[in-house]
Amino acid sequence: MNAPAHTLAPPDDWLLANQRALVAEFARLLALLRADSAAADHTLAPAALAIPATAIDQLVQAFDLSPFERDILLLAAGVEMDAALAAAVAQASPSGLNFSLALAALPQPHWSALGPQAPLRRWRLLELEPAAAALSTSRLRIDERILHLLAGINELDARLLALLQPRAVASLIAPAQAAQAEQLTSMLVGSRDAPCTVLLSGNDRQGQADVAASVAQGLGLSLHVMASSDLPAGAAEQQALAMLWQREALLLGSALCVQAEGTAGDAAPLARWLARLSGLVFVCASEPLALPHRVALRIDKPGAQEQRSLWQAALGPAGAVPAALLDAVAAQFRFSAQEVAERARAPQLPARLWQDCCEAARPRLDGLAQRVQAGAGWADLVLPEPQLQTLRHIGEQLRHRLTVYGHWGFEQQGTRGLGLSALFVGDSGVGKTLACEVLAHELHLDLYRIDLSAVVSKYIGETEKNLRLVFDAAEDSGAILLFDEADALFGKRSEVKDSHDRYANIE
Repeated sequence: MNAPAHTLAPPDDWLLANQRALVAEFARLLALLRADSAAADHTLAPAALAIPATAIDQLVQAFDLSPFERDILLLAAGVEMDAALAAAVAQASPSGLNFSLALAALPQPHWSALGPQAPLRRWRLLELEPAAAALSTSRLRIDERILHLLAGINELDARLLALLQPRAVASLIAPAQAAQAEQLTSMLVGSRDAPCTVLLSGNDRQGQADVAASVAQGLGLSLHVMASSDLPAGAAEQQALAMLWQREALLLGSALCVQAEGTAGDAAPLARWLARLSGLVFVCASEPLALPHRVALRIDKPGAQEQRSLWQAALGPAGAVPAALLDAVAAQFRFSAQEVAERARAPQLPARLWQDCCEAARPRLDGLAQRVQAGAGWADLVLPEPQLQTLRHIGEQLRHRLTVYGHWGFEQQGTRGLGLSALFVGDSGVGKTLACEVLAHELHLDLYRIDLSAVVSKYIGETEKNLRLVFDAAEDSGAILLFDEADALFGKRSEVKDSHDRYANIE
């Protein structure tokens, strides 16, 4: 099976020519029903002279239809679109169009055309209404999606509109991700119609979709995105969805991108559904999944240097954002390319840029932590000079992270340890929390006090999951995390006497 030639919006002259060809086809079928072979032969010329690839020709190519199957499909369409043809079918068969009438009236008939695995029924080009006692006398009705396609309207099946969203090629993409997309495109050339699953993991979900869209465009395909949570539970429903998508992939010339949700242990239902598909499928996930894939790539959010390049490209020469502010934003926040583009379109730049970046990740942290309004300055903090000097050093290190890690090349030595952790020890009331507020106020960053009751869970594995959500959100937003009474969470490991001690140590 091959993708049809016309997958983009057709021009008006093609639509008119396709309509003329369809009228000629209906006239030919009407002559065949009236047993007027001379008239049927005479109506072949207009169809042949119309255009090189009509909509019915695209269907024949995509689903490998025989001449007899082609005529059945056109006859079913004519019953819906042509009054004279509908009247002739009703006169010949009062119960409506059926396979018995097609066998008697159309040339080159063969019984296998009605088989369950034959193209007409396998791809649901025709629907069989099982009201009659015999298969050959059951009424045939053309699928609505196929009827619109024959008329020249090639749009996504209405049954999939709630599940699939088209994904255009991003106008802004990180250079490293663009290079990954180019490399992946070269690997997949020649296999766009063969079964192929590409697993994209990492912390940049939008970047993964950007890479998938870029690869699809490089292979001459469009891209549609769906969430794995929308997969139906039943096997029959999954099979129906797989068939509908594969049909759309052929008709629209599209690849599929599945946004996987959950953990690696939840991948089994998705793996079973992917086994039903052919063609190019991208799976985007936060962590590698146990899926049968041909290629696996990790797509993470751009580092500080690329963040700055993205901001420059998104803001353009008219952005008028000071270089020092760009350096600070690139060092402190981690956004995908699309998030950078969205922030760059915000009004009142550069005055609102830093505040917009701070606000971007607040919804992710507000459920697990309490934001503290930090208004205290250095003058409000009464500490010995050595402690004050250490706190100022902490602030300076945060301010100049891009210079040290990016410009000086320390980031290339490894991705771990690029954050900053500080342990404040002392009696209650000596200024530990106030010191955190002063740092947040001076650096213009959000301060979040971690609510241990929301993070620690009695269920195995949930505490680690909640902590990961907190740290991931803080890393993207540049927020300062305050673990008040941290010894309740970060205590020493204890001797393992039972299963509770074991899981407490793991946490």
